[in-house]
Amino acid sequence: MAAAAEPTPPADEPVVRDVDLYATSAGAIPTYKWRQAPEGLATRRQLRAMGLSPGRGNDPVVQIECRGGKRVAYLYRIDLAVPKRIPTLAQEAALDKAMARRQTCPKCSRRYFRCLPLRTLGSCLECYDGTPADPRDYTTASTEWISAA
Repeated sequence: MAAAAEPTPPADEPVVRDVDLYATSAGAIPTYKWRQAPEGLATRRQLRAMGLSPGRGNDPVVQIECRGGKRVAYLYRIDLAVPKRIPTLAQEAALDKAMARRQTCPKCSRRYFRCLPLRTLGSCLECYDGTPADPRDYTTASTEWISAA
């Protein structure tokens, strides 16, 4: 039995096709408007808040148009997400050492809870121009550990 052929539209009616002009040749993922995506999907930040990560090889399955189509957010399947990796003490120590370099003023040796503008100013604001720093913003010993939590 032969397969049924698609009905052809009358000659006076134009053929309408749904074509995404901006789709890549590799295939585009479905795009939804803001708050219109199906259940069971989350962004990377939402997965992180749940203690999960997308996992190796799990590509986004949907994208959402934000801000009138000016931005997109990629969504991942929650059921395929894996628990996020917990860093070892050695990794945390290496990260703290790297952050200490960016957070410590070379002139007064105060370690701030934020990164300092060392490339542009070369020191903290108090050392640069005398702007007083709030004592709650820094620690006096540069060897103190700042919690990564």
